[in-house]
Amino acid sequence: MENLLAALAVVLEPYNIGMLFFGTLIGILVGAMPGLSSVMGLSIMMPLTLSLKGSAGILMLLGIFCGAIYGGSITAILIKTPGTANSAATVLDGYPMATKMGQPGRALGISTMASTFGGLFSAVMLLWTAPLLSKFALKFGAAEYFSLAIFGLSMVTSISGKNVIKGMIGGILGLMMATIGMNALTGSPRFTFGSVYLMGGIAMVPTLIALYAFSQGLSNIEGGDSGHQKAGAKLKRVLPTWADIRTTAPTILLSSVIGTVIGAIPGTGGDIASWVGYNEAKRWSKHPEKFGEGAPEGIAAPEAANNAISGGALIPLLTLGIPGDAGTAVMLSAMMMQGVVPGPMLFTEQTGTVYTIIVGLFFANICMCLMGYGAIRGFAKIGGVSNTYLTPIVFVFCVVGTYALNNNILDIFMMMIFGAIAYVLIKCGFPMPPIILGLILGNLAEKNLQRALIISDGSISVFFTRPISLILIVISVVSLLWPVIGPYLKKQKGTEK
Repeated sequence: MENLLAALAVVLEPYNIGMLFFGTLIGILVGAMPGLSSVMGLSIMMPLTLSLKGSAGILMLLGIFCGAIYGGSITAILIKTPGTANSAATVLDGYPMATKMGQPGRALGISTMASTFGGLFSAVMLLWTAPLLSKFALKFGAAEYFSLAIFGLSMVTSISGKNVIKGMIGGILGLMMATIGMNALTGSPRFTFGSVYLMGGIAMVPTLIALYAFSQGLSNIEGGDSGHQKAGAKLKRVLPTWADIRTTAPTILLSSVIGTVIGAIPGTGGDIASWVGYNEAKRWSKHPEKFGEGAPEGIAAPEAANNAISGGALIPLLTLGIPGDAGTAVMLSAMMMQGVVPGPMLFTEQTGTVYTIIVGLFFANICMCLMGYGAIRGFAKIGGVSNTYLTPIVFVFCVVGTYALNNNILDIFMMMIFGAIAYVLIKCGFPMPPIILGLILGNLAEKNLQRALIISDGSISVFFTRPISLILIVISVVSLLWPVIGPYLKKQKGTEK
């Protein structure tokens, strides 16, 4: 308790709390800009944090880390352009609520509430269960990672909308895109057609921008200003109603648990957590048919899950020195530059620093909440901008965000090509989420399949003899068949009544 109170005093010092607020603001702005990410924000600001005294530098990085995850939901809801991959699932119900239902303030309010709870929940879990969850994460080998990827891919049927067949085709396209580049284990090039650029594979950020932002810009051009659905309706209120809180509370809690656990597994991230959270929310909903039409749970689930990643990803970082995702990898570098060496000895040798980080994470989410609700009315005006001005802005963000990733003009050409293809696919009724899911999980599935088979001398029994792997495979089969099983069980239940 003494260490906790001492850390609280450090965080609440005017200078430190000021840097935390500043970092959170930068994070929200970075997250809201399509193409940018928390990793980019952390990398850009890291040199500045090294010049700050005391714990201010680490606290600023925590603010950027949390703010960027939340910021991606703003443009996802208002202009159907997720600022980061973590917020891609938020588009499915956030944008319809803001446009078709004319309730952008409600959508942003639910997103802010879910994001705050997810972040605070993960901070509490980081404080209470860090050693326990880190031991669980250590049990994940190649077989478990492959089964986790299969579990993620099994969600294709749930996120495909009304046309499951086209959704599955989209998932296969995503998996095919993931095979482009060099084999992770053998180093042999595949489907590169002699191009050095394709040796590195299909980059996630340019593809995400192409499928959601660039294709949307092309649709805006086709429809003209009259065809644009406005998300800038007058805000009657920004705080969630009691009905929304009551409806989304179970979903937020479940998604927060999912996000924290997935975050504690090194190599995963908020994008996987958000899709898992969304899928589980839809699976257990009494009205799954409302998902994709502006369901409050469809906004709350991915936002709670991806923000819960912040605390979960810090668990293996602080206890084992293993970064949970790309963002915490940058934070690992920053901590080591400031004399903080994460690992098993950190809790005994630098106890004060550990508690400062945990308390700082807690207050970073509070700062995010205050800024989110305080600026919702300003954010909502983005959706009311005429297509005459909005479409060029979207294209500028697409180009700048894509180029800023690697400073490579070929990324821009690839983004435009995939954007045009996505536009045609959307016109043909193909959903975009399965493609993204296939691309995200394709590499994870392939490389861990190869590793597991090498370790087991080619025997597939390794996936069924390891308990965690077997459980994930069973859940995957149930998830894949749920669109058939679910309605049948509900029908049987109704018959019994």
